[in-house]
Amino acid sequence: MAAESTKRWSLIWISAQAGDVGITLNALGTVTPLATVTVRTQINGQLTEVAFKEGQFVKKGDFLAQIDPRPYQAALEQTEGQLARDQGLLDQARVDLARYERLSKTNAIPKQQYEDQIYIVKQYEGSVKTDQAQVDTQKLNLTYCRIVSPVDGRVGLRLVDPGNYVQVSDSSGLVVITQLQPITVVFTVPEDNVSQIVRRLHAGATLPVTAYDRSGTTKLATGTLMAIDSQIDTTTGTLKLKAQFANDDDSLFPNQFVNVKLLVDVLHGATVIPTSAIQRGAPGTFVYLANADNTVTARPVTLGPSSGDHVAVRSGLSPGERVVVDGADRLRDGAKVTLRDTDRGNPGTAPARQTSQAQP
Repeated sequence: MAAESTKRWSLIWISAQAGDVGITLNALGTVTPLATVTVRTQINGQLTEVAFKEGQFVKKGDFLAQIDPRPYQAALEQTEGQLARDQGLLDQARVDLARYERLSKTNAIPKQQYEDQIYIVKQYEGSVKTDQAQVDTQKLNLTYCRIVSPVDGRVGLRLVDPGNYVQVSDSSGLVVITQLQPITVVFTVPEDNVSQIVRRLHAGATLPVTAYDRSGTTKLATGTLMAIDSQIDTTTGTLKLKAQFANDDDSLFPNQFVNVKLLVDVLHGATVIPTSAIQRGAPGTFVYLANADNTVTARPVTLGPSSGDHVAVRSGLSPGERVVVDGADRLRDGAKVTLRDTDRGNPGTAPARQTSQAQP
């Protein structure tokens, strides 16, 4: 009778650990600025100066461009002259009114003349108010001649060159300023996850959000969830969320597509194992345990949330138990193995490679 042969292979096992696992939601997002402002002229005139450089960062109130102020300065002086004239007429009418009032009390003049003077004073008061409004308008126009940035942000490409006559009706504007710091990312999550997110927000939690590049491998920025939309999109069954990022290094750019990870909650003190240890078959979801009696046992487990290449086990496994993470496809429940240490490092902190021999 031929000698029964044995087959050898290498297995890798690791001890289950107790740790924290983050409950995250993955989504595709679009970078959106907090503000995008098209700077337009508020008066008509010749553009005499453009003070910004394309692509530079500006602060709110920084000088951007100058419109020829001379026509508006002349208009201001004209309205100031009209105001002075009408103010003089008003002062004269008030003096006459005071005199007519004294004469009316002694019946030296007709009462109607006194009453007419009252209305004349009111007319001049109205004229003075109108003139003052015209003066204020011309002063405001002079202010509009000096165009300043309405927000902090990056200046885009110049849309109008100096020397052109610009008008309020121009739709293109002078330049577009985009606020980049901070910046936001809009993304969607399935409606099934909405209640969990809202519950955490109502509890006062701050939910971290991480943005990755299109490949999902390079971390771009970290921020926090800022707002949620007011209704679910019935066509997609999703809800829009908005996260805010400081973006101090300009890693996020408007209209950029990014992968988003929203950390909804953290499962503390969970039993954590590598996802490579999870097997699926007739018993359902299970792992192979490396027992002290040189056997392996298929143990059904109930999985919890996963984070990266690790997954939490809700039931069926305890910290310290050894699970096979490589070579499990060659095992069967109850198989006898001979474990011979080839790496005497701490298997609880790093995978320990074992040489195993299956016994018939």
